[in-house]
Amino acid sequence: MGNFLENIIDWGLSRERYWGTPLPVWTCAECGKVHVIGSKQELKELCGIEGDIELHRPYIDEPTFKCSCGGTMSRVKDVIDCWFDSGSMPFAQLHYPFENKELFEKQFPADFISEAVDQTRGWFYTLLVISTLLFDKAPFKNCIVLGHVNDKNGLKMSKHIGNVVDPWTVLNKQGADAVRWYFYTGSAPWLPSRFYPEAVSEAQRKFMGTLWNAYAFFVLYADIDKYDPSKYDINKIKLSVMDKWILSKLNTLIDAVDKGLDKYQIFETSRMLQDYADELSNWYIRRGRERYWGKDMTEDKIAAYTTLYTVLVTLAKLSAPFVPFMAESIYQNLVPAFYKDAPMSIHLCSFPVSNEAMIDTKLEEGMAVVLDVVVLGRATRNTSNIKNRQPLSKLFVATERAGALSEELITIAKEELNVKELEVLTDAKGFISYKLKPQLKTLGPKYGAKLGLIRQFLETCDANSVVETVKSGVPYKVELGGQEIEFTVDDLLISSESKEGYVSASENGVTVVLDTTITKELLFEGIEREIVSKIQTMRKEAGFEVTDRINLYYQAEGDALTVLTEKGKDIGDDVLAVSVTQTAEVKGYSKEWDIVGAKVTLGVEKA
Repeated sequence: MGNFLENIIDWGLSRERYWGTPLPVWTCAECGKVHVIGSKQELKELCGIEGDIELHRPYIDEPTFKCSCGGTMSRVKDVIDCWFDSGSMPFAQLHYPFENKELFEKQFPADFISEAVDQTRGWFYTLLVISTLLFDKAPFKNCIVLGHVNDKNGLKMSKHIGNVVDPWTVLNKQGADAVRWYFYTGSAPWLPSRFYPEAVSEAQRKFMGTLWNAYAFFVLYADIDKYDPSKYDINKIKLSVMDKWILSKLNTLIDAVDKGLDKYQIFETSRMLQDYADELSNWYIRRGRERYWGKDMTEDKIAAYTTLYTVLVTLAKLSAPFVPFMAESIYQNLVPAFYKDAPMSIHLCSFPVSNEAMIDTKLEEGMAVVLDVVVLGRATRNTSNIKNRQPLSKLFVATERAGALSEELITIAKEELNVKELEVLTDAKGFISYKLKPQLKTLGPKYGAKLGLIRQFLETCDANSVVETVKSGVPYKVELGGQEIEFTVDDLLISSESKEGYVSASENGVTVVLDTTITKELLFEGIEREIVSKIQTMRKEAGFEVTDRINLYYQAEGDALTVLTEKGKDIGDDVLAVSVTQTAEVKGYSKEWDIVGAKVTLGVEKA
């Protein structure tokens, strides 16, 4: 827009068209005099017209009047560029200044306008020019520019090419909310977007599918327990650390979304909603599933239901401007039946207001560290090919954000990664060693003749010290062959190795080191968990109810046989088995498994 204004050329207002606002210009065929008529009254007086007058063609072409030279003044046939009409819209729609003065002044300038990027030299420009001429200010406070919608390959859609997407095929399959959500989250509004059904489905899955699954999970268990949210007050319930965290994040989200929408940051706010829904479903709900399973409405179960209910209703309200139909569906099922005085629609509710008393920034920071630790811990398990069901003795965590880790949060990380102990360190130097090579494309131009010395130095130096220095943003300096050499992080090819028996991973200022040593006790505990997991799978496959008691039969070899023999009672308690029997002939629904290299045959039948 700025470039366009710098190089602006004169605007030719007239157009040779039939339809449009007639140009109010009369000219004399004899002397060429030009007269611009400024009102209906002036036109009537000059042309001797009584009564009303029609200002559109062909009627406006008929009135004439005498020129001072004696010739006839006739209207030129041109009309005004239709963009002049569009640019006059803010005041013309209200017939200002002839009427509606107060209404116009209340509405002007507009909070925002929105059109595609090609309106830079169309509507955006004409609005600005006319408003500047008349009012000496812009007619809008914000302008949301939309990029063009292209096909999946970034090409302009064209019937000739055959790459046009019929919007109704997407609207009928994925729905209007999904299409809206795709455009909100796909990219910033002013950038071109690539539109195709698969992209809409992916965007739909990431947020709408995730939120709907969380909602469906709540409804499933709330219906079973006949949970009534009107009986409980979130402020009077004993909350777990996970409850406090998700509610803190919710109120932080409310504040961020509210401020973001005030600034018309649609892309940023929709991504915040998407990230929160992901953490709600894949962290908060996944870690707390067992809280909803018991028969009795315990204090903890009430806290779980009330927290999740509060989150779902609030999240529906936050997302209502983005996905109005899904938000309405969630609201109608969760609110009016329990609160008779509630607004009849979510779109009649007030936008949520953040409760600062529920925001715990240290808890949020600590949980963010835990989430980083869990991601990295899983990566180290994958690297070492050790399943998460196999308990391990210890995980070391090095981070500058360690102060945010409470004992409760450390316990969560230990449970999630199935380690017995988690130790927080100031650094992980004792577990990681680095190897350095020169980055030739940067060091070559600077120190070409010294590359041999540089390579030799990097092979024998204290690599940990060099890496620590350059990663802090400070160049590492050394004198080689009578010349001072400086290394930055871009000058080095850095590879890392973990100490034997350990695997490490680093990201976001967090380093985790996993002790991969598996003792006999840990091995047996892992085998026990594997057996329990396999039996639970067989229970489902056999069609048993969650509460059904069973008889368990087994044949096994090696360590698996030892575990089944020594831990049979514990395994039976976990899978609701009234008997655990080693037998020559496995009864009931049976299946053969490979458990840590040992052949195991299991059989389950209803007791």
